[in-house]
Amino acid sequence: MITILRSTDVGLERAENLADGCWVNLVAPGADEVAQLHEEYDIPHDFITSALDLDERARTERDENALLIVLRVPHFQGETSDIPYVTVPLGIVLTSRVIVTVCKIETSIISDLASGRMRGLSTTKRNRFVLHLLLAAAGKYLLYVREINRMVDILEDRLQASLRNREVLELLKYQKSLTFFTTALKSNELMIGRLQKSRLFTMYPEDEDLLEDVLTEFGQAMEMTTISSGILSQMMDAFASIISNNLNVVMKFLASVTIILALPTLVASIFGMNIPLPFEDHPAALLIILGGTAAITVAIVFVFIRKDWL
Repeated sequence: MITILRSTDVGLERAENLADGCWVNLVAPGADEVAQLHEEYDIPHDFITSALDLDERARTERDENALLIVLRVPHFQGETSDIPYVTVPLGIVLTSRVIVTVCKIETSIISDLASGRMRGLSTTKRNRFVLHLLLAAAGKYLLYVREINRMVDILEDRLQASLRNREVLELLKYQKSLTFFTTALKSNELMIGRLQKSRLFTMYPEDEDLLEDVLTEFGQAMEMTTISSGILSQMMDAFASIISNNLNVVMKFLASVTIILALPTLVASIFGMNIPLPFEDHPAALLIILGGTAAITVAIVFVFIRKDWL
């Protein structure tokens, strides 16, 4: 799918045809769309197709007529997914005439930019456009890490009284997401460092403040992800022990109840035998036996409570 947008006085507007100074967004493009961009703007085919590989790392590559920037961006797959939050490659191709973004799937970052809600976004200012996109990606990382922390807090409350592995497996899903985030953020930082060395963002002094914001946001995202991942890893080990301890407490309680119930059963079995027994001729034999059994049972219950077995 191809979407063409252009900056106007009232914000971003869709266009029908390719033109200089526009932003071309490609989502899982077909061969004809790749060929059209190659023919119109002489963009190498591999600049567009490389971003369609979901395992592509963040990197930069320069050609005579274009610059390719591959960025790993976060993507939410849904709470029921095996891994709720993953990262996908987003390709950004810069030429002197057009900006092209390529992704295998439609991401919320591109949707937010295309909605026109971000101030200062212009399709004619290539470097600033890249900085705005990087800033949006860093902000999305921070948002998703906060969402993961919120879900972990909910699971923590449920785990304190849990006897099953279900909640631990839920935590494992979010730990995988944080691992993906950590790996992607490291590669993104290396890629941004290469862009700084190439002095891409020093051509215009007004972009330096925006670049500082990007570096700050990515640094904060990396720090939050690392801290959350470490806490979650230790939490999983702790709660695995808690689940085992909760199960031991239940088994101890059931064993105590079994012992308590075994005594009346034993007495009833003995006095139910067809042989001479004590108190068999006494008129209050049943009450004596029941009273004695109850007294011994209460004594055992008292001992178990004192020893914290019940």
